[in-house]
Amino acid sequence: MTTNRTLRILFTGGSGKAGRHVVPYLLDQGHHVVNVDQTPLDDPRVDNYTADVTDPGQMFDVLSTYANMGELDHGEGAPRGFDAVVHFAAIPRNFITTDAETYRINTLGTYNVLNAATKFGIDKIVFASSETTYGICFADGEAKPQFLPVEEDHPTEPTDTYATSKVCNEATAQAFAKRTGFDIYGLRIGNVIEPHEYATDFPHFFQAPEVRRRNVFCYIDARDLGQIVDLCLKTEGRGYDVFNAGNDHNSVHLTNADLIERFYPDVEIRRELGEHEALYSNRKIREELGFKENHPWHQYVPVPKR
Repeated sequence: MTTNRTLRILFTGGSGKAGRHVVPYLLDQGHHVVNVDQTPLDDPRVDNYTADVTDPGQMFDVLSTYANMGELDHGEGAPRGFDAVVHFAAIPRNFITTDAETYRINTLGTYNVLNAATKFGIDKIVFASSETTYGICFADGEAKPQFLPVEEDHPTEPTDTYATSKVCNEATAQAFAKRTGFDIYGLRIGNVIEPHEYATDFPHFFQAPEVRRRNVFCYIDARDLGQIVDLCLKTEGRGYDVFNAGNDHNSVHLTNADLIERFYPDVEIRRELGEHEALYSNRKIREELGFKENHPWHQYVPVPKR
């Protein structure tokens, strides 16, 4: 079931690489967004709060506060509640801080946000999981998918701290959804590409496609990720669910026949693949949520001659 109502959304991590594109997309759909981050988002349409997701008291507080001075004019005697929460705040990868701190912030932050949101009765939550949960991106040495395409039923068996924190968050979200009956959707977000990165990064991807192996050649345009989040917010009644968040095609110009011969000759191919269909499959969001990409890479970068 889908709904098109305007929502009052608390968005954590809206100033990050993905969030700073997703939040404007949600604002363009008419939603009211309150951004919780350590750094404000520079958009006059958004309300910003500085808060620490690892502090449970701050999460309860920010979910029960006025967004701006204008809300005082309603004269309702208390702040309006939020209709939805989008939780992106996290240490975004390994190699930024210590492993223990990455795990602490990512898991505790997610627990605190889900705990506060569900206790306030917010029955629509979308959170950022990761492509890394499949255990390929940050493997020590080369790890290959167990089968292709990589869809949501592929095992999540990571061996690194960041991806393990995301698997833990999925289990936490599933527990809250089971207890409450609320809709809590996890997005296994692929390698996020901002608009300027097509010119700076993709020529290198074409020259050295092996640099995309750890991502299973996946990418997600940050603006298309905004559409995916909005579709999740409009979709009701699924309880707990997870979705791969990627674009329709691989992030290199090679055909799947070329990629499989070069990188995956011994990997099981479970179904027929289109010539350039993403090996990190977004079939579920296309068929079940209605995702239609607006920003394929070939719209911004010339297709190399072979």
